[in-house]
Amino acid sequence: MTIASLDPGLGPAMLDVWNGQTAAFGSNQTVVDKVPPDMLHLVDPHWYQFPPMNPMWHGLLGFTIGVLGFISIAGNGMVVYIFTTTKSLKTPSNLLVVNLAFSDFLMMCFMSPAMVVNCYYETWVFGPLGCDIYACTGSLFGSVSIWTMTMIAFDRYNVIVKGIAAKPLTINGALLRILGIWLFSLLWTVAPIFGWNRYVPEGNMTACGTDYINKSWFSRSYILVYSVFVYYAPLLLIIYSYFFIVQAVAAHERAMREQAKKMNVASLRSSEAANTSAECKLAKVALMTISLWFMAWTPYLIINYMGIFETAPISPLTTIWGSVFAKANAVYNPIVYGISHPKYRAALYQKFPSLACQPSPEESGSVASGATTACEEKPSA
Repeated sequence: MTIASLDPGLGPAMLDVWNGQTAAFGSNQTVVDKVPPDMLHLVDPHWYQFPPMNPMWHGLLGFTIGVLGFISIAGNGMVVYIFTTTKSLKTPSNLLVVNLAFSDFLMMCFMSPAMVVNCYYETWVFGPLGCDIYACTGSLFGSVSIWTMTMIAFDRYNVIVKGIAAKPLTINGALLRILGIWLFSLLWTVAPIFGWNRYVPEGNMTACGTDYINKSWFSRSYILVYSVFVYYAPLLLIIYSYFFIVQAVAAHERAMREQAKKMNVASLRSSEAANTSAECKLAKVALMTISLWFMAWTPYLIINYMGIFETAPISPLTTIWGSVFAKANAVYNPIVYGISHPKYRAALYQKFPSLACQPSPEESGSVASGATTACEEKPSA
């Protein structure tokens, strides 16, 4: 008894599809075969050695990016709406949170639909100009998000570490920082268009990014310098800020406990949680922020470094993971910087009661819960 005899309608068709895919992977077909002719001049010869990717990967990538896009657009759109329509949340510090959510919102608006369409056709279908726009927006909004996170860390450092001596952030100061972030990011974004590196299809042929396969050191230098100013510098600044933030809060809590002992009371805080100290809560926020940073951008950086230093072979399948992790950053940013904010959750509950994200009184009184907008928690700043 043959397979076909078990299902005379479906069996032969499935066998034909399987045999066709097997033949393709065993033939001279490559991952570049479906690329439109007007895009071939942008494809590096490196990719011609790889057979076509299994359609399953294109389907999974398209589905994943589609889901991430929907969650990010809804989540970041909600953050922007709540923060801009709630009077108690209209503060200078929260302008940075809104800028972060707005950047992530635009990133997925530009990139998610295009990626889904390309995954459906299993290649890039929007032409060279579309490739430039796609890669430009990814670089621009990614850099804006990274440096906005850095400015948020600076704001926390200024309020928590410097305390009363800190110069409070004003509306004009926040807007000036935001303008500087966008101009600085735009500078790095347009550099490849003017000849310092270039934007090309990545190995899976459904996305575009920097050319990390090019052997020219002039082209490689862009990725090296870019990584210094858009990865290492903000990362080190965030770590520096949170190190001293946690250290300052720990010292403050230690002083509070010592004072409580002298006064022969259990605690000077009426709403302090029994088993969770403020410095532990703040340390968790800091650890989460830095960990998510690594999860989002390190895979993409590693892929770029693998290309320019030729430390390991890069396959089309490898390039998928950089895209997924980097775009996932736009999903959990609103969780870290928005939903973890008790006043945001209270406003969300008022405007959308069905979401039921109202904070408990303990959360509202927690020192660590004000990490995203510490200046609201400390009027002296």
